[in-house]
Amino acid sequence: MTEPRIVRWWWVRHAPCRTEGLTGWTDAPADLSDVVGLMRMRDALPAGATVISSDLARASATADRLTGKRLRGPSERAFREQFFGHWEGLSHDEIAGKNADQAAAFWEDPANAKPPGGESFATLCKRVGETIGRLNGSVRSGDLAVVAHAGSIRAALAHALDLPPERALSFEIAPLSLTRLDRIETEDGEVWRVGGVNMGV
Repeated sequence: MTEPRIVRWWWVRHAPCRTEGLTGWTDAPADLSDVVGLMRMRDALPAGATVISSDLARASATADRLTGKRLRGPSERAFREQFFGHWEGLSHDEIAGKNADQAAAFWEDPANAKPPGGESFATLCKRVGETIGRLNGSVRSGDLAVVAHAGSIRAALAHALDLPPERALSFEIAPLSLTRLDRIETEDGEVWRVGGVNMGV
């Protein structure tokens, strides 16, 4: 019997942002002042992991702090947060004030509805899932640490657990939390194992 091939995914949400309003593709900086929290997260990741991240500054800067002596892999644009289009930077009250009917329609189906000029969470799930599949195909086995966003980590959970997007939105993903997913490939196919979601370190 062939030994199963295992890729262990260590998903880390970036350090907090001090911005207000929806922050999707807005390239806001991370607050990296929690040195102790960053060091704890760095120590929680496997020594042999390759560290990759979303290409947005708050994720890439957090990843740089967590890399240490690990290999720093390339940034992945596909692991960006959901794009909120014309609603980027706006609070929920500001969105409702601009167009109450449009806002109400969005919140009736937040997984599948698109903000004006933006993308749906379902679209985010598709691009994250496709990228996970591509990376699984290129990594023989081992550990991948991905510094990304709440939305993209929920999308990874949707991919691993075969959840519809609306179910994946129920996961809480806090800043500097860890979510562990193992992809196991055997002769019979692919299975996923969940090691933990939204874990503090």
